Amino acid sequence: MSGHSKWSTIKRKKGALDAKRGKLWTKILREVTVSTRLGGGDPSANPRLRSAMTDARSNNVPNDNIARAIKKGTGELEGGALEELTYEGYGPGGVAIMIETITDNKNRTVSEVRHLFSKHGGNLGENGCVGWMFDRRGTFAIEAGEMSEENFMELALELEVDDISTDDELYEIITSLEDYASVKEELERREIPLVVKTLAMIPQTTVEVDEDQAPRLIRLVEALEEQEDVQDVWANFEVTESMLAAE
Repeated sequence: MSGHSKWSTIKRKKGALDAKRGKLWTKILREVTVSTRLGGGDPSANPRLRSAMTDARSNNVPNDNIARAIKKGTGELEGGALEELTYEGYGPGGVAIMIETITDNKNRTVSEVRHLFSKHGGNLGENGCVGWMFDRRGTFAIEAGEMSEENFMELALELEVDDISTDDELYEIITSLEDYASVKEELERREIPLVVKTLAMIPQTTVEVDEDQAPRLIRLVEALEEQEDVQDVWANFEVTESMLAAE
């Protein structure tokens, strides 16, 4: 199982960690605010905002909350002083890890991220130390039980996607950054049930970790994901299903 899709699978199996922690709405609304500030408050002219709003509605975020987040981004309301920061580092076994954050206090965020790396046997690195190992790509995942593998292959051919992968549980589609929005809209138009739809940092290569390193690595990534300013965590390692079950 590859590092880029592993976390979506873990979250499904554990019952959506973000939702259980009660932090999902906060993360989504921060994305709405930042995407508005960067690209304007009109979703028809701002694909990133349009995607964030779709994500918000699919997770039952009230329309009033979405509207306030947009007004923070446009400056109509106070509270839009958020910035995006990316941190890079190494986990146990030299695994490359990227952390994407949205924060109103970068000193607090970097301090807490550094502490989590140290606590769980990793090291926070300099900007650029692992970023070159990842590419921004569109990622979609469909439960294998939702369609036959033959129908999935036909769908992927029709959409002219960059890459696919299949296993017993998930069918995955990979697109270019430029094609992400159009593929997402077409999948939604066809009412294809998606368990993952995101712009991901896909590792160019992955590394295997052994049974001793896997639990420490998973605990590190989960601790980073639980930090309140962290939006996403990406890593370039592979684990087996048995390692996940033992974690």
